[in-house]
Amino acid sequence: MNGGTNGEGGAAKKTKGGVLQLVKAVAWSFLGVRKRADLESDAAHLHPAALIVAGLVGAAIFIGVLLLIVHAVAG
Repeated sequence: MNGGTNGEGGAAKKTKGGVLQLVKAVAWSFLGVRKRADLESDAAHLHPAALIVAGLVGAAIFIGVLLLIVHAVAG
């Protein structure tokens, strides 16, 4: 049971730092600029499912902003 408790505590600590790392990874990937060391660090520390969800949310926000800009200019 100690292993589970320690793992959960570590996961909670990773979540706060992990969220910022996740957002940075997705943002830099949208721009297409990534350092190899950062890519390897992200692959080791971030969950693939979280990256996919963050990417979809980022894409939705990006499309929403584009639609608002087009609506403001055209309308």
